Amino acid sequence: MKLDPVSLRLFVAVMEESAIARAAAREHIAASAASRRLAELEDALEVALFTRSNRGTEPTAAAYALLNLARGVLNDLDGIATQMRDYGAGIRGHVRVVANISAITQFLPAELQGFMAKHPQIQVQLQEQISTAVAQSVAENAADVGILNHGNYGDQVALLPYREDQLVVAVPTSHALARRRSLRLADVLPFDIVGMHTGSAINNLLMRHAAELEMQLRLRMQVTSYDALCLMVSAGLGIGVLPLGSAQIYRGALALRTIPLAEPWTRRKLSLCVRSIESLSGAARLLVDHLRCPASQTPHAQP
Repeated sequence: MKLDPVSLRLFVAVMEESAIARAAAREHIAASAASRRLAELEDALEVALFTRSNRGTEPTAAAYALLNLARGVLNDLDGIATQMRDYGAGIRGHVRVVANISAITQFLPAELQGFMAKHPQIQVQLQEQISTAVAQSVAENAADVGILNHGNYGDQVALLPYREDQLVVAVPTSHALARRRSLRLADVLPFDIVGMHTGSAINNLLMRHAAELEMQLRLRMQVTSYDALCLMVSAGLGIGVLPLGSAQIYRGALALRTIPLAEPWTRRKLSLCVRSIESLSGAARLLVDHLRCPASQTPHAQP
């Protein structure tokens, strides 16, 4: 059985107007066409919806039962149309985001909270990955938007400016370096290091610049998160390098101090990564526009 939504809508109008002529005028069709559609609806349902006489038409019990069902169906159809329009306009949707740990710990919590408060019908799925994996996920359409350290990731993705962060050295408050106002990498390398996991951008930076100084990076242990790094540092198990914004989260609760690392490469750029602006869905474009707004404040180094 195939039910025509136009006929169902006409039927509801007849029930509400109590006259075929008024219902036909409301639905902008001829009265004769309305009568024909009602007859076709009765044939399709194999039930009489109206009793016809010289005094007009009277709804049957079946008509009253159909009225509630038809209203439900028509409301569902209207809801589908509304939701699809919302998806097209970007008001409703689902955005897959992959980001490195620096973006997740420093910027995304507040920024995603603000975005989802403005667009409660848009779902954001977030996954942490290292920067090279972020670029690959976006290129392979496993994610819509990525956030990574600025670099060259090939021509399958496009990078947009996002934020900057500053690397600092975290040391226990009782450490020999704790009273220094700034440090060079050569000051850090003689000490045991609590590093991030293999493949992380910070570890790669430290190893590359240690090699340029012809010094060795003394990785005593490696962890997968900045909170673990800070806990190990505060316990006196080494010193660590991490973004200032991430260190500030733990500095008040743990016995550690952050010291600026005075090297030109410690000022890092983070970028948004997309396949192309044109390929973004409406919801993803809204998120990218939101994330590209200037940050309300930038972390500053403090003792």
